[in-house]
Amino acid sequence: MPTITLKPLFVPLTSVAVLFASASTAENQASAELTLPAVIAGEHRSPANIERNAARHPVETLKFFGLEPDMTLIEIGPSGAWYTEILAPYMRDSGRYYGAHFSPNSTNAFQRKNLEDFETKLTANPAIYGRAIIRHLDPPNETAIGPEEGADIALTFRNVHNWMSRGIEQEFFNAFHKNLKPGGILGVVEHRAPDSADKQEMIDTGYVSEAYVKRIAESAGFEFISSSEINANEKDTKDHPEGVWTLPPSFRMGEVDRSRFAAIGESDRMTLKFVKPE
Repeated sequence: MPTITLKPLFVPLTSVAVLFASASTAENQASAELTLPAVIAGEHRSPANIERNAARHPVETLKFFGLEPDMTLIEIGPSGAWYTEILAPYMRDSGRYYGAHFSPNSTNAFQRKNLEDFETKLTANPAIYGRAIIRHLDPPNETAIGPEEGADIALTFRNVHNWMSRGIEQEFFNAFHKNLKPGGILGVVEHRAPDSADKQEMIDTGYVSEAYVKRIAESAGFEFISSSEINANEKDTKDHPEGVWTLPPSFRMGEVDRSRFAAIGESDRMTLKFVKPE
């Protein structure tokens, strides 16, 4: 496994495409340059997405989950590709990236459009995303989201509440378990509700309790390893008029109290790590 030295976030990156070209020429140069801080600041990412690094802590989060660039990774529910912009380039030369997106067979117009936009984004930049593999996840019908031999790690970011609204959160976690190798890691980041919240309250607000996520993960066969406060936000009172969507980046209330909600920032989030037992 190559040694990846994490550099400070201000390391300049003139072009991720140039970085990859030099990495393919000299392996030792790739080890020095292909770092998560370099990728998250790459020119393939918009200034708006880079600005959100401060709220989402991608370097610290991925280090906590134990991601290495030579792993086989499944990103579950990549949606608008915020994390894909980091994960697919990072895995490109040494590992494998699978994006488990919506199904083209979905009858949901938003899901179909979201998948099309994702595919368009990836195909428009083959230098960055040309080795990414797109799979479709729609349990219980479509669940083959990784390689036959199983993936090393599966990650999902702020998706559990969406599956709960459809009543199929357990089926999703069952699919993750099926597609990971024994010893494989499942990493979950989700808006965090108090453990006292009931299921309907979680669905309505978009905040999910840690206890509930642990319960469905363990029901699927995972074992809980550890949690981190990397993505915690003590300013988030979780009692907003439009639930979690009141806060940035959604701002569902429009201009109403926008500065107040902007000052709170993105939601308070749990960061949980599970393992599929050997």
